[in-house]
Amino acid sequence: VNIGLFCSTPMVALSRKVGQNNAMEMLLTGEFIDAARAREIGLVTRVVEAGSQDEVVAALAARIASKSLMTLKTGKQAFYQQADMPLADAYAHTVEVMIGNMLKHDAKEGVAAFLEKREPRWRDE
Repeated sequence: VNIGLFCSTPMVALSRKVGQNNAMEMLLTGEFIDAARAREIGLVTRVVEAGSQDEVVAALAARIASKSLMTLKTGKQAFYQQADMPLADAYAHTVEVMIGNMLKHDAKEGVAAFLEKREPRWRDE
């Protein structure tokens, strides 16, 4: 908007992420927002000290990588599949996903590891 162009393509993702009111304000004013505001409206999940980004990202990646790949894949697929479903359909779908997940080796291993107070040994199955 600042240069005579409306950000029509980026607004699709933006409005779905930060809500219509926040997106419209950003789109109509063309104003930049700082990290704190981005966090406030849900555009980013956290704000870190300048210069610590690589360390924070590496730690987050390591935490995610320590989980069962099969479980992560199942969860991500279910998350995106249910996002546009009506509420009742989303619950029905995710119940089926949960039941399927519970029957997998890694779910059984994860529960056993928790009860035995040890690290799980994932097989990604």
